[in-house]
Amino acid sequence: MERIVLLCLVSTCLLAVHAQKLLFSPKWVPVGYKEREVRGDLTAMDEIIKANEIHAPQFIDSASSLRDGDIAVSTGRRSKVCFARICLWSKSVDGFVYVAYRLSPNYTELESRMIKRGMESIERGTCVRFVPRTHQEDFIDIKPKSGCWSYLGIRGGRQTVSLQNPDCLRLGVITHEFMHALGFVHEQSRFDRDKYVTIMWPNIWRDRLRNFEKFRTDTLDLPYDYSSVMHFGMYTYSQSGEPTIIPKNSNNIRLGQVTSLSKIDKLKINKLYDCDDMD
Repeated sequence: MERIVLLCLVSTCLLAVHAQKLLFSPKWVPVGYKEREVRGDLTAMDEIIKANEIHAPQFIDSASSLRDGDIAVSTGRRSKVCFARICLWSKSVDGFVYVAYRLSPNYTELESRMIKRGMESIERGTCVRFVPRTHQEDFIDIKPKSGCWSYLGIRGGRQTVSLQNPDCLRLGVITHEFMHALGFVHEQSRFDRDKYVTIMWPNIWRDRLRNFEKFRTDTLDLPYDYSSVMHFGMYTYSQSGEPTIIPKNSNNIRLGQVTSLSKIDKLKINKLYDCDDMD
């Protein structure tokens, strides 16, 4: 019996040491991340994955979990339906879409300015306007929780957008999460994506295959956007350092963005929300 107890204790210690090594290992990020950082071809989604694989739990709370890497989904709620117009923010009589927000006091002044830069990036050329909450019932509650994530579209009442400091306070990451809050899924989730990209399934982490599913979303009659801030990078969730997404018909296309919305991203916002010409 004493030997069994001793073996159990030793086994427990070894598991704890292994877990500690895994947690603090530089490999606890997508394979090839450091190499791509040097080459300068990282995307906003790469930054999100780096933060979420370290900090964000799979289950946010007892009622919500993360899907597709950074989309919060309530238990029993088919959030993908929220690409439809039933989950859009209301449009005002003046033609603008006002999204009320509350910004956590736990952010520094510099961090708050960076988040507001993300808002301004979306506002430029679109009819969306982010306004500090006063009395609005529906609003986004921006907090430095664990990782970078958002719910999809308007949910009604308070809804969290998590922008952990400092890992998620990058312009591309901020705009990416606000795009989710406006109702947009990842670009390669389009049902017609196989016409434009090839998913290299053998190269993807086994437990992240679900993040590459397709959904019947509205394409808004816009072209497939390789350079969308909502597009996964070429090496997203790579388990070997090999590409997980390859553009078809061209080797010179770069996937995703690291800092800003693409031109088509802005067109998507204006078409989904029936904005007038904002140019």
